[in-house]
Amino acid sequence: MTRKMMVTVLGSTGSIGKSTLDVMARHPDRFELHALTANTQVDLMFEQCMRWHPRHAVMAHEPAGRLLRDRLRAQGVEIKVSWGAKALDEVASDPAVDAVMAAIVGAVGLSSCLAAARTGKRLLLANKEALVVGGEVFLAAVRKGKATLLPIDSEHSAIFQSLPEDPSTWPHRVDKIILTASGGPFRQHDPGELKNVTPGQACAHPNWVMGRKISVDSATMMNKALEVIEARYLFGVEAAQLQVVIHPQSIIHSMVQFTDHSVVAQLGTPDMRVPIAYGLSWPHRMVSGAAALDWKSLSAMTFESFDDPAHQARYPGLKLAWECLSAPSGTCAVLNAANEVAVQAFLDQRIRFDQIHTVNAESLQAWKCQQPQGLEDLLHIDQEARGLAQACIARLSIRH
Repeated sequence: MTRKMMVTVLGSTGSIGKSTLDVMARHPDRFELHALTANTQVDLMFEQCMRWHPRHAVMAHEPAGRLLRDRLRAQGVEIKVSWGAKALDEVASDPAVDAVMAAIVGAVGLSSCLAAARTGKRLLLANKEALVVGGEVFLAAVRKGKATLLPIDSEHSAIFQSLPEDPSTWPHRVDKIILTASGGPFRQHDPGELKNVTPGQACAHPNWVMGRKISVDSATMMNKALEVIEARYLFGVEAAQLQVVIHPQSIIHSMVQFTDHSVVAQLGTPDMRVPIAYGLSWPHRMVSGAAALDWKSLSAMTFESFDDPAHQARYPGLKLAWECLSAPSGTCAVLNAANEVAVQAFLDQRIRFDQIHTVNAESLQAWKCQQPQGLEDLLHIDQEARGLAQACIARLSIRH
């Protein structure tokens, strides 16, 4: 009998975490849960613990951790409950763990991703910030730990599935990587009207069900900017070989164009359980629970160039990806941190939707370049960038 794969899910109460548990529930003979982790959602974490009975449960902060522990004890459930960054690192690097789903949103997930990488796990990377912020520091940990890095973002999973199996052949065979983007909810809006967008409107994605932060990123196309950076590090191509095409239907998830100009694309319904199932079962495949494409009712697939002047005005932040990739190391971490702060300020209604880009661009301009050597340097850059972004937001609030 084949031993079950032991899995830790970092960020189990988010959309990726819940989808991961849904996929695992379809294959109880293949997977066992080692740990669940969450930020603040004690009620949902309690429900997940009662359903899955993991060995460990980790909350981001002590009050939530103590509350969860007491509720589980009251039910007579023996699960080790802990809290804090150190506990996250421990369940990501535990020798009993085979695979780690890294689905914590934001730079806060970097440390646990590094912990999993250093200890040679199968690392299912849904936290794009690990590569955007970590860059070469993160990749060095993957190489040193001999971890297996598998992308879970739908676009990067599609690229991975479209590439030849042998990575050593990619530089000679790949002409360009084409990431598709839905364009979000404002693809046809007058760019001049975007200043009036509300948080509710920005979070209403036409195709995907996602958390609030990534939904706003999709509306500004900053998610695509971060994905361009992630693709650069994941696949080792030059920034000039990365292209974005707007594909409103979200059926083609991304494409690879080869040197003979043939194109290989991965298609599927917009359901994150597909890349999750592929990451868990790679190099094989298994049932994901996602619906199959209905070719009879499939609408026409259309594509729009990002070079269109109206799209350039709608999504000014996308070009920052290439600017950061041509700038000194650490610049991508500044962009990510500034954007996290700007998005939260927008959700809190402290700045307008169109001012998210202003915060990002001004923070990049104000940053004094530093070369990161390790996690401490990256976290220092992250905190410095957040300060620059907050200062910009304060100025915008005064003007507003």
